[in-house]
Amino acid sequence: MTDPTAPGPLAAVAALMADPARARMLAALMGGEALTAGELARVAGVTAATTSGHLARLAEGGLVVVHAQGRHRYHRLASEHVAAAIETLGGLAARIAPVRHWKHGEEARAARLCWNHLAGRLGVALHERLTGEGLLRPVSGGWDAAPEGRARLVATGVDLDRADAAPRFACDCMDWSERRPHLAGGLGREIAAAWIGRGWLRRLPATEDGDILARRRVGLTPAGRRGLKDAFGLEAA
Repeated sequence: MTDPTAPGPLAAVAALMADPARARMLAALMGGEALTAGELARVAGVTAATTSGHLARLAEGGLVVVHAQGRHRYHRLASEHVAAAIETLGGLAARIAPVRHWKHGEEARAARLCWNHLAGRLGVALHERLTGEGLLRPVSGGWDAAPEGRARLVATGVDLDRADAAPRFACDCMDWSERRPHLAGGLGREIAAAWIGRGWLRRLPATEDGDILARRRVGLTPAGRRGLKDAFGLEAA
C-alpha cells in the first residue's frame, strides 16, 4: 500500500490543489452543492474547454466525483476528508498571510457552509456555546454530547442517530475567516441539515461575480434567532 504522506503522493495532491483555477473550483464546491462545469467555469474565470480539463484531473486525482443526470454532469467533492483538507489549508493560509481586507462580504463571514456543516461567526459561536456550557464534552479525537446536550439538540430537530452513525460524531474544523474552530463530523452535518430543513437557516442567493463563497452563504432567519436563544441562550446577530 502506498504511503499517502510520502513525497510523491503528497506532492501530487498538493499540485492538484495548487492551480488557481482548480483551487477556486474546489472552494466553490465547499458549499455542499453539486455544480455543473458551466457554473464552475464562471467561478474559476476560465473557458469551458479549460474547465473540462481541470475537472478531469480533479476526478482522476480523487478530489471530485461526477454524477451524470440527463444531459448534465454535476460535480461535488469526493469526501469529507477532501473538504476538511481544503478548509484546513484555508485556515493555514489565513494564518501565514492574513487577509487585510475580507473581500467576500459580511454575509459570508457571518454564516456559511463548510461543505456540510455550519461555519463563519455563527458556527464558531455555536461551538463555543456547546463546549463552554458542557453540552459537548471532550473525548479522544473530538467531542461527545452530554445528556443535556443531546436533549437540547434533539429538541431543535437534530437527528442524533444519524450523527452517531458517522465515522466521527463531532470534531473541530478550523474556521477559515475566524481562525477558531466550528463543529464538523456527523453532528455538524446534522445540525446544518436540521436547521435548514426547519427554516432556521436559509441559503442566500448565489451571486454571479465569481466569488468562491457565493454559493456557501446562509442566513439566520427570525425563527432561527428565536430558536437558538431558546435552546442554547445564544444571541445571534
